Amino acid sequence: MLGLGAVGLGAAPVLQRGVETIAQNDPTGLTELLPAGGGFRYYSVASSVPRKNADTYQLKIDGLVEHPATYTLDQLRALPQTRIVRDVQCVTGWRVPQTPFEGVRLSALLDAAGVHPEGRALYFTCFDGTYSESLTLHQARRDDVLVALRMRDKPLSHAHGGPARLYVAPMYFYKSAKWLSGITITDKVRPGYWEERGYDVDAWVGRSNGRGDTPTV
Repeated sequence: MLGLGAVGLGAAPVLQRGVETIAQNDPTGLTELLPAGGGFRYYSVASSVPRKNADTYQLKIDGLVEHPATYTLDQLRALPQTRIVRDVQCVTGWRVPQTPFEGVRLSALLDAAGVHPEGRALYFTCFDGTYSESLTLHQARRDDVLVALRMRDKPLSHAHGGPARLYVAPMYFYKSAKWLSGITITDKVRPGYWEERGYDVDAWVGRSNGRGDTPTV
């Protein structure tokens, strides 16, 4: 039994990498049922997601702003970076403790854009062509909300929403939209993909969706 246990421990990293590879190339979404990536599960609401890199990635900021802008990946990387280490909590129940994310504070991008006085909320779109999310302007200006470019001190992989994703540390992970491509400032909250299907628009950990998880500050 001890020998089998040792074999299992030795094989675990190989098996995990194999699951991650399958998940990154799975158009069916069935691999969302498999734990991988150090405790993460993979979810996608699209049948397939195109891959972006430094040559092809763009993040567009528009709507009720003074200065609409389009950022390349290199431009985002050149901005001041913030590192946050928090637990990741999925509304389905799984948790990944003390996970580092690093990227540009969303508030800095909003300041550069110059939000109009009537701007009250943000609507996020993704290059999977399907997913969307939203935040109030007050929520988006929190210090723990990022356009994340790195996770666990490595560039975001495609499977984890790379090359750039939204990261909303104090909310359930469905608010942290993967494959981020657009940020539109609006005059009111526009519910995102899962909110249109019954999830809470405000997704504070421990205080929404009827769950009893430990609240995140």
